[in-house]
Amino acid sequence: MSELQNQRVTVELLGKEQQFACPAGQEEALKAAAKNLNDLVEQMKQRSTVRNDQKALLMAALNLSHELLEAKTQKSVELEHQDQLIDKLSQYLSSNSEHTK
Repeated sequence: MSELQNQRVTVELLGKEQQFACPAGQEEALKAAAKNLNDLVEQMKQRSTVRNDQKALLMAALNLSHELLEAKTQKSVELEHQDQLIDKLSQYLSSNSEHTK
């Protein structure tokens, strides 16, 4: 089977088995993601008055989306900081190489 083909993977979400197409080699990552989502839905149910699976799922999805946006922002800030440090290092090395000539 070609690596470009997807595998059918069965996971449990909200107490029901669901099948998803998954790239070869990513099956365990999909299962871990499903477990994480199930755990988040349960946390939403325990932390709030929401008992409806669908509403808890939406709350978990919003929470994950928020975390993803925060991580992207943090990554952008870190990349900018790294670029600034590289620029400073380059300037330092340039000025030192000029002084040693």
